[in-house]
Parts: sequence; structure tokens; C-alpha cells
Amino acid sequence: MVEMLEQKQMLVDAILMMERAQIIDFNGHFSVRLGDGRHMLINSGRSVRSALTVGDIVTIDFDGNLVEGDAAPPMEFHIHAEMYRRRPDVGAVVHTHPLWSTLLGMVGKPILPVIMQAAVLGEIREFPKTASINNRQLAAELADVLGDARVATLKSHGAVVAAEGILEAFVLGVYLEETAQRQYLAMQIGTPAVLAPEQVEAIRHNLWKPNLLQKVWDYHRAKLVH
Repeated sequence: MVEMLEQKQMLVDAILMMERAQIIDFNGHFSVRLGDGRHMLINSGRSVRSALTVGDIVTIDFDGNLVEGDAAPPMEFHIHAEMYRRRPDVGAVVHTHPLWSTLLGMVGKPILPVIMQAAVLGEIREFPKTASINNRQLAAELADVLGDARVATLKSHGAVVAAEGILEAFVLGVYLEETAQRQYLAMQIGTPAVLAPEQVEAIRHNLWKPNLLQKVWDYHRAKLVH
């Protein structure tokens, strides 16, 4: 019970931090797979992302049935359920509505490794449809696109990150948007330099470390209490 409460609070913090950073808006959602492998915690569809509490986190199964809580999950819970069905390595999923990443996707510009933090994102897949992923068929198509990657953009819609846990998914979501913002701004004055594959590999090994991921979390978490 204590562990679940801690997971709920961590989800709340992650969503609040992403909302403050304009990575999640009034429709974003974040989930974590529960230990039984058959259920998830997720913020409810009606939850106010800018004023979230643990009472807004509900427990559902992968068919969207409410197990604990008093509000329905978001319509796009299918995104999360399909990732968990297919990817035993995935412990948390977030669907974001980021400004800069979405702008690039709207004009068909791929997000490139133009800053060091981008090295940990891996290949960024692109879902070509503009749609609310509100049924299992669309979620399956999105999961096909994501494959074994961790990040996918949705055309004119946002992004999805599937990672080991809440911390990892949060940091990848932040790094995706930071990369897109800097790429967009650089494009206004020239052509951004792109990291070579060997640079990406070396930097990834240096940056994908628990203490550095925690540093990103702590930076954003401190903004919630000041």
C-alpha cells in the first residue's frame, strides 16, 4: 500500500512538472505498470493537470476497466495498455502534448540529435496519422511504429515515451522537448549541426546514468515547491 501511494505521488509530481514545463497540457497522461503486470496507475481523464493530486490517479486494467478510483481513465488509455502488452521492458508510459516537438512534426521535420541530451533518446519514430488514439486498433498501429524504440512523435498531436520507469520516461520527455526547441530556434538562423552516430553512442553512455537522470527530476521538482 505504501509503495502504491509513493507511485501515485511520483506520477502526480511528474505530470505537474511536465505541465509547468509546457510538455503536458490539459489532455496529457502518464501511467506506471503495477507489479502484477495486469494493471496500471494513470491520471483520470477529468483530472486537472495543473492542479493534480493523488486522488486523481486511478487504477485500471489493460481493457480500461476501473479497479480503484472514482473517475474514468483518459480516452487514450489504449496507448499505455498496448505498450504494456507488447513490451515487458516498459514500466511507464507518457503521452505528452509538447509545443516544439509538435511544431516540427506539423511540417514534417524530424527531431535530430542536435544537443548532447538527445543522445539518450535513441531513434525517434514518427506516427504518420493525426488522430486521437482512442481505440485498440490505433494503439496497435502506434505500437507497431514504436517497435523497440522508446520515443515516437504523433503528427500534429504530440509524443509518446515508453521507458523503464517514471523517472526515465519523465527525463526522456523533457529531453525530447529541449532538443526540439533548440533545433527549431537554430533553424531560424542557420542549419543545426547534427551529432555523428559515434558521438551519440559515446554521449549516451555518459549521460544515461541514474544520478544524472535524478538531477533532471530534482531540478524540475524544486520548481513545484518554490
